[in-house]
Amino acid sequence: MKKGNIEKGKLIVVSGPAGSGKGTVLSLLRRDEKYTISVSATTRAPRPGEVDGVNYYFLTREQFEERIAQGDMLEHAEYCGNFYGTPKRAADEVLQSGRHLLLEIEVAGAAQIKAKYPEALLIMLLPPSFAVQEARLRSRGTETEDKILKRLATTREELTHLDEYDFVVFNYDGMAEQTAEDIRDIVRGDTAEVLGNKEKATHYFD
Repeated sequence: MKKGNIEKGKLIVVSGPAGSGKGTVLSLLRRDEKYTISVSATTRAPRPGEVDGVNYYFLTREQFEERIAQGDMLEHAEYCGNFYGTPKRAADEVLQSGRHLLLEIEVAGAAQIKAKYPEALLIMLLPPSFAVQEARLRSRGTETEDKILKRLATTREELTHLDEYDFVVFNYDGMAEQTAEDIRDIVRGDTAEVLGNKEKATHYFD
């Protein structure tokens, strides 16, 4: 769809379990001026070094609830007493400029996005296998055994939503650049490299 002489950008949702490498892959895509990463809004207090409008849009609870009421949140959820969500107005501005907007959100938020933007591309990013995912989480050495097990359990729940996603992309070790290119191909409409991945993902826990 075009606005004037500018072709509207695409809304791309990237979800994935802990250890899938979302942050690394999205940072690579962000180097391309055609791509912008969405800045979320939250009601939690800023952490040291965080900048409003860069890390998050920091809102009061009242401001956030007002935006929800006005329909200015593409998706939102509440975690640990704080709201998190994607501002609709800011997202629309990016898309109308012709740039593609990347949203890193979990499966519930992705479903909200798809309901409001049926044309959005929903991509599930996965490690090559469940065993690789577990190895990645353990290699970090930053989380307790209990937290690792909870993250792995969450993965099992997340993948029950696989049918809601348009594409699955596997992020192999040392292949983040290729993974980013696979996503670029999807956005361009060239899906040959990822055909079959969705079927393969049904055997993720084998």
